[in-house]
Amino acid sequence: MRTTVDIPEELFLEAMKLTRLKTKTDVIKEGLTSLIRREKLKDLKKYKGHLNLEIDLDDLRKR
Repeated sequence: MRTTVDIPEELFLEAMKLTRLKTKTDVIKEGLTSLIRREKLKDLKKYKGHLNLEIDLDDLRKR
């Protein structure tokens, strides 16, 4: 998909320097991937301490 956006050049240069990525496309892909991963983890953290799986390891070993 082609999209035109106005992003400050210094942001790209810093991101490319820190990540050692060679193209602006790669920087954008990495940024979007990181953003998606972070938001998914944030959503999963809502369940911390709320799931009780009641796993019995002995029963699992017998299977």
